Amino acid sequence: MTSNFFIAVSAVVPMFILIGIGAMVKQLKLLTEEELNHVNRMVFKVFFCIMMFYNLYMADYASAFRPKLIVFGCLGVLFLFLLGMGAAYAFEKKVPIRRGAIVQAIFRSNFVLYGIPLIGNIFGSEGLAVPTMMIAFIVPMYNVLAVVALETCRGGKLDLWPTCKGILKNPMILGAIAAGLARLIDLHLPAPVLKPLGEVAAATTPVALIILGASFRLGTTAHHRWELIFCTATRLLIAPAILLTLAAFLGFRGVDFVTLVAIFATPCAVAGFAMAQQMGSDAELAGNCVIFTTGLSCFTIFGWILVTKTLGLF
Repeated sequence: MTSNFFIAVSAVVPMFILIGIGAMVKQLKLLTEEELNHVNRMVFKVFFCIMMFYNLYMADYASAFRPKLIVFGCLGVLFLFLLGMGAAYAFEKKVPIRRGAIVQAIFRSNFVLYGIPLIGNIFGSEGLAVPTMMIAFIVPMYNVLAVVALETCRGGKLDLWPTCKGILKNPMILGAIAAGLARLIDLHLPAPVLKPLGEVAAATTPVALIILGASFRLGTTAHHRWELIFCTATRLLIAPAILLTLAAFLGFRGVDFVTLVAIFATPCAVAGFAMAQQMGSDAELAGNCVIFTTGLSCFTIFGWILVTKTLGLF
């Protein structure tokens, strides 16, 4: 039990130390709002693209490709999307624009930021190929379903073609496509090229978590306290309880199981706030969902890792 406790601690604490460093950067005012936005954009457009390319280029596809895991992960996200839509329309009668923010908070996790460090802290760098491979499937699904939810809930016209074009321009997807093409044509990159790419890939998650910590802005919760409680509880407790129990029953173990923990038990995606803001949903509720789920996830992720490790699921 003691060893399981320390495994859970070693999986969670490094991530939240980096977020804490970001909070310190904010407190010391080392970056202005404009500089923070620029760095955030650089991390998203450059670092994530290189990380996806490097991890997929270096991956052993024979061991990293998991059709069963892909199907379960995608169906799980779809289940949470439908659950969120049903809950939003059933319980949010007074303020329709909140529905899209509620749906996003329930189905869209911060898998990209949390998945890589969580799995790397437990399994080391050799375990990163599986979550990186899953990012290539889960991220496009997140983007499409987010647009569907936000447009539907505000009564807008759904146009998937611009969404598909946007997905193809996503830096992570571009990195995945480039890696796939490089492996397909058997392109051998020399060590002097791979070394700096690997260094950028290794720096991506720490820098992204520091920027996340520096970006927190707490808004008022008076107008949507119950919606916030519902979204936080569903994202961190109810969704993982349902889907991780099913995953354990279906036989997922090891790095596959922890990848599902990273998809279903991590906090709300930061991108959900930006999309809610841009598409006429309740941005304040969306932002508070990100902040509160991120803060509380240091306890809930630790709990899920400790419980599942004790049960021998990885």
